[in-house]
Amino acid sequence: MPTPARSTNLVRFEGFEVDLRAQELYKGGRKVKLQVQPFQVLAMLLEQPGEVVTREEMQKRLWPADTFVDFDHSLNTAIKKLRQALGDDKKKPHFVETLPKRGYRFLASVKRPAARETPMAAPVAAKEAAASSWVGRVAKLACEDGHPFAVLAADAATAAERQKLDAANDDVGLSLLIAAQKLIMVPEGTPVRILEVEQAHSRCQGRILEGEHYGKTALLPLKLLREVPELNRVHGPRQWNLKK
Repeated sequence: MPTPARSTNLVRFEGFEVDLRAQELYKGGRKVKLQVQPFQVLAMLLEQPGEVVTREEMQKRLWPADTFVDFDHSLNTAIKKLRQALGDDKKKPHFVETLPKRGYRFLASVKRPAARETPMAAPVAAKEAAASSWVGRVAKLACEDGHPFAVLAADAATAAERQKLDAANDDVGLSLLIAAQKLIMVPEGTPVRILEVEQAHSRCQGRILEGEHYGKTALLPLKLLREVPELNRVHGPRQWNLKK
């Protein structure tokens, strides 16, 4: 049976496993079918188990202001499908509790596995340990030179292609990458969760937690991250160009 990869992106609760990076839900090693919006609701609830996530917070992150949908109907449908996938009962909830006119709360205990350790030379181990401490943390995007948006590559291949296009001043090629959503425009201040740090390239892979591209992953230059205290302590704000 296919099972999710064991990583810090795997969340467990009472027989269920959630792979946040792959956006997949498993029960007893079997994949449970769950559509995108119900999964996004689940991911939000798992960020704050035991705490209330308001309907307004869900609307802001999952249905931005420029999205023309019936929010109440869409959210109610997403919650219904999530409960069906979890085998939960609205009247006697075990996982997802409804707080009328307020929001929802995840009731079950959530477990997140620690990252596996690999033996290595002491200096390298120290740097890797620092990097691993950033994984899972939430940072905010800080655009350069007063720009309201940052243009981020979806993967390493796109990042390499963008470098070539930038060097050639090929605006048409860049426009095609944006149209194909291989390059995405993300607003200043957007929260992102750090999934993996690539120190050799001074960048990280992050999941976007708000707005039009909610749930997508992208490569982010470390110099565009702020509100991550570990970065200031290890490398200093000048090198990383972090905002206070």
